[in-house]
Amino acid sequence: MSLRCNYMRKFFTLFAGLTFLIFSMSLSAKGFADENLHYVITYKWGLIHKDAGDATLSLRNNGKDYNIMLAARTKPWADRFYQVRDTLLGKIRMNDLRPLSYTKIAHEKGKYGKDVIKYSYSGSNVKGHCTRFRKNKEGNISESEKTLQATGPVYDMLSVFYYLRLINYDDLQNGKTVKATVFSGSKAETITIKSLGKETISLRDKTKREAYHIRFNFTTGGKKKSSEDIDSWISTDPMHIPLYLVGQLPVGQVRVYFTEN
Repeated sequence: MSLRCNYMRKFFTLFAGLTFLIFSMSLSAKGFADENLHYVITYKWGLIHKDAGDATLSLRNNGKDYNIMLAARTKPWADRFYQVRDTLLGKIRMNDLRPLSYTKIAHEKGKYGKDVIKYSYSGSNVKGHCTRFRKNKEGNISESEKTLQATGPVYDMLSVFYYLRLINYDDLQNGKTVKATVFSGSKAETITIKSLGKETISLRDKTKREAYHIRFNFTTGGKKKSSEDIDSWISTDPMHIPLYLVGQLPVGQVRVYFTEN
């Protein structure tokens, strides 16, 4: 069984598009308390369904901004196919949750990379100054810089998550779509999200939960699809926690489940 796809990158991508639904709504001034959310990442192929990794999303209030972090790692059996030890770090403004900085530190399959984005705002125009570090097989580190620009709502693979929790999903019409932009260290992608209504789902521990079902995809260059469609289910309670996410791999699926601990 080959797991050539990067489980953790897919996990981050799953989170990335979810929260742009907020941009069709009015933001409510709701704060977040310090928290840790835990997830198990699984691989599903036919009758095979095996835990492949774990991830924890954390938030800390520093008084004027939020410090956020997503840490993920593959389990020993999955390390043999694609070892991952990834950390995403970010700082977002408390009043509107717009990102101030973003860092991705990746140790994947023996390779090391670090992406840093610093944001600046002028009206509806957003710039992201990106610095990328890469280490080659000889241990030498290269550095490159790039500036990304977009108009309207712009976030990264980490900061967008928290907007998900502010949405009044009952106000969304079934089939509605919205679009926004996400910056990575090297490119800007457009995310299109569609609401599919409420469903009852089964989590990894077999418990049943009512959830909002949404679907989204990534495109670059206007229309070129850069990812398979991804489905996610969000809790209908006021916390609006992502409970379950599914993404397609070349062979099988990656599934992400919320866990209570």
